[in-house]
Amino acid sequence: MIEKSMCSVIDLWNECLSIIKNRISESVFVTWFKPIIPLNYDKKEIILQVPTMFFYEYIEEKYSDLIRAALNTVTGEDTVLLYRVLMDRDINTPHSDVPAISHKPQLPARQQKVFSPFENTVNVNFDSQLNETYTFDSFVEGNSNKLVRSAGLNIAQNPGKTVFNPLFIFGNSGVGKTHISNAIGIETKKQNPHKRILYVSANLFQIQYTDAVRTNNQNDFLNFYQSLDMLIIDDIHEFMSKPGTQNTFFNIFNHLHRLGKQIILTCDRQPLELKGMEERLLTRFRWGLTAEITKPDIELRNNILRYKIKNNNLLISEDVISFIADNVTENIRDLEGVLISLLAHSTINNEEISVELAKKIINLTPKEKKKINIEYICDLVCEHYSVSQDDLCSKSRKAIVAQPRQVAMYLARKHTSYSLDTIANTIGNRTHATVIHSCKLIESLIKQDKLLKNDIQMLEARIK
Repeated sequence: MIEKSMCSVIDLWNECLSIIKNRISESVFVTWFKPIIPLNYDKKEIILQVPTMFFYEYIEEKYSDLIRAALNTVTGEDTVLLYRVLMDRDINTPHSDVPAISHKPQLPARQQKVFSPFENTVNVNFDSQLNETYTFDSFVEGNSNKLVRSAGLNIAQNPGKTVFNPLFIFGNSGVGKTHISNAIGIETKKQNPHKRILYVSANLFQIQYTDAVRTNNQNDFLNFYQSLDMLIIDDIHEFMSKPGTQNTFFNIFNHLHRLGKQIILTCDRQPLELKGMEERLLTRFRWGLTAEITKPDIELRNNILRYKIKNNNLLISEDVISFIADNVTENIRDLEGVLISLLAHSTINNEEISVELAKKIINLTPKEKKKINIEYICDLVCEHYSVSQDDLCSKSRKAIVAQPRQVAMYLARKHTSYSLDTIANTIGNRTHATVIHSCKLIESLIKQDKLLKNDIQMLEARIK
């Protein structure tokens, strides 16, 4: 414990930081504690300056108990914790159980420049959320991914300055989209350590945006994302039928692209197939390079297996490798799964890794289920009733179109986990009340209309 009357607020805060640093990771400490500037300590009150309201609210929610515990340890008494928000607002807004700061102390000249993770001009070693195992070295090249890999290496050398901006990577699940996007980020970071690079899933971006709206922190959310040098968003198709998120991302995209910052997007389909995505975004997705990663050919499958076997110090014969490559054809994830299962069975049962064991493992491996989503159901319904997608999503009330539309809504509600609003938006930008009405109507008609009941049964058989 230090003597309060003999220490400055900076000494006191440094003592607190030495305690805090031992209880959190280095990246958390650099991102959320280094930017804090201690301003004043008097009469059992400490005033800490933070960059933004978003920063203040995050610190209070996640680390207030840790800060207060450190303060109490250092001062030996209960200390009132107050904040001053520097950026965007002149009015100080401390936590609800802490009285507001009524004065505004003058900062020393050397503290006028605040260290903030929300400012592009400050070099902060924040967590890029990149998977460090997904490197170019571990990404085996083949015909199916050569274009993407080559473009990625070019981007890493000169991010934002090539014709590959944005880079839009699409392909089926398990073909390596996440791996290559992380590899580009890691290589860029290696070549340009000062760059602010962030990898984020579309789902997490959506959660962050929703939380920012709920807490009235949209400006801080935008400030943070617009400060990046490279933004990598995985599974961008999850933005479909989410107009609020799309509008915010549109603004972020425009800002980053205008400043020459790199944008990388991955998706399970090409831009033209993103129903429920605003046209202005689809246009921007096509500004740079749109590249597909297809399923690996036989040569790539063999090379991937050899690489993973060597990298994990395994001993597997070429005839086993060839058998796996010949029979596991859809994606890289399945190849990895078979190898892991082979190793597990061999170790647990003390069984030699052979073609017979591989055959048993492959037969035990469940086949990938069809991806059941609203678009897939709409395609089946359109094919069954011989109507176009445009007609299905149109405002037409003709029976030849209306009933297939109602069937599509009924099946989407029954066989997917999407919300009523998402179903309504995807099938013609309608309301959730329309979906409820359609579901009730089809359920009623099935009981009396044998032809409709037969249609539903045929469609459900294909869905399952």
